[in-house]
Amino acid sequence: MQQQHRQPELVEGSLPVFVFPTELIFYADEQTSHKQVLTLYNPYEFALKFKVLCTAPNKYTVVDATGAVKPQCCVDIVIRHRDVRACHYGVYDKFRLQVSEQSQRKALGRKEVTATLRPSASQEPPSPRPQDEERKIKEQFAESEFFEQTAFQTVSRPVAGGPSLLTVLLGLVCMAALMLPTLGEQESTVPVYLHLSVNKKLVAAYVLGLLTMVILRT
Repeated sequence: MQQQHRQPELVEGSLPVFVFPTELIFYADEQTSHKQVLTLYNPYEFALKFKVLCTAPNKYTVVDATGAVKPQCCVDIVIRHRDVRACHYGVYDKFRLQVSEQSQRKALGRKEVTATLRPSASQEPPSPRPQDEERKIKEQFAESEFFEQTAFQTVSRPVAGGPSLLTVLLGLVCMAALMLPTLGEQESTVPVYLHLSVNKKLVAAYVLGLLTMVILRT
């Protein structure tokens, strides 16, 4: 009788997680650096599902914040910095990648990746991170809280209140101008001083088109 090989039960949090790189550095003056890629490797014989958490989810957009990795395969996770401002220079954030088996909810393993925004790559030559900075980062994240990072987060905008009264009135004036007879028309009951030239009607049509675009965007 053939003996079946059973996979040993894994303890929660004990599974090593392989992610590269382990640090993300964004540079404000380099647009190309605002998009970074994390690669999650699965060297095991079973499939893994993953979830990306972050200490500052509003500053980043993560493509495929949740997903699965087939056995002995890898997956790329795209992370974009979408709040590049000077007030965020030197601030360290953290991403946490949690992995688990497809049929289970408990996290078998996790890996944390630091992320920071810097003004320029030219101002900071590559050098080993000082021990004081390492200690500062550890203290900063000692009691940090991670939040779920959803994919393709959109920036919330205030609800538009519709077109202004001035826009509507100007649009009505342009429409009325287009309905008036053209200069030179003989058979018209409209007084001659209300007859408009072709150029004036073209201007009214152009303005009306612009107003229509503005209204559609609000």
